[in-house]
Amino acid sequence: MTTARSQLISVEATPYYHCVSRCVRRSFLCGYDELTQTSYEHRRGWVEKRLKRIASVFCIDVCAYAIMSNHYHLVLHINTKRVHQLSEYEVIQRWLTLHQAPVLIQRYLQGEISSKSEQKACLAIIRTWRERLCSISWFMRLLNQFIASEANREDDCTGHFWEGRFKSQALLDDKALAAAMAYVDLNPVRAGVAETPETSDFTSVKTRIESLRQTKASAPSLFPFAGNPRKDMPDGLPFRLLDYLKLLDWTGRQIKAGKHGQIESRQQPILARLGLNHQTWLKICTQIEKGALIGSLVAIQSAMPVLNRKRRTGLRIP
Repeated sequence: MTTARSQLISVEATPYYHCVSRCVRRSFLCGYDELTQTSYEHRRGWVEKRLKRIASVFCIDVCAYAIMSNHYHLVLHINTKRVHQLSEYEVIQRWLTLHQAPVLIQRYLQGEISSKSEQKACLAIIRTWRERLCSISWFMRLLNQFIASEANREDDCTGHFWEGRFKSQALLDDKALAAAMAYVDLNPVRAGVAETPETSDFTSVKTRIESLRQTKASAPSLFPFAGNPRKDMPDGLPFRLLDYLKLLDWTGRQIKAGKHGQIESRQQPILARLGLNHQTWLKICTQIEKGALIGSLVAIQSAMPVLNRKRRTGLRIP
């Protein structure tokens, strides 16, 4: 029995979520089909391009992504601060980037609204669009509908392309956020399709590394790393990029080799700051998809009333 989306996503509980969409049956999102000798590698570009376009419109930040052969992973951040700062015309402009304008809104933009009832109706539409611009459900809908339509058109078929609705997991604290991002960025390495994060195509970590090599402040279309969390910190992830890359490299080596070796604390600043030991971290990174809530026991208990959940299920991080 499926869980209501309102019990899975609530910005009052956390603005961070790990989302996964998988293809139905044997459908290929990307990759190479040995049975039919058909390559679908070009579809990775579809997903990445569409993802970045939607992210540029919505007030939802992409923290991490990995596009695999039959599924993709996202770590998203709901930016309520940004959406509330948008003017009414900015809301309209953003929404119409991906949609056709209703006649009433066309008249509103042309200054042809005269009655109070029409004005009220326009404001109601704009209010709805503002809510959708920070909705993960709408974000995923526009991404998945586009990819499904393009794939079905290319395959000359109809029917379902995705395996039901997307899966979402609430990331309730910094530990859960770091674990989910590492899990997503290391997906190609764990699947054996890339040897290192910097050679894993169509992932957020490769995009960040390429921007870093070009001495850019941050990667385009991705939520930037802001550093240690403070009240006066700029909008961004509560880690430093270089610390995260060191963490990712160490985690990838341990998972790939299947070892739980010791490592000096100075090489793992994020682990030390989050209070995680090596064994705990590896367990989290290999079991991240289990449960709808991810976080410490306190964080899960605090989120349950907000998400209207009675059972304490999920992946608990010590």
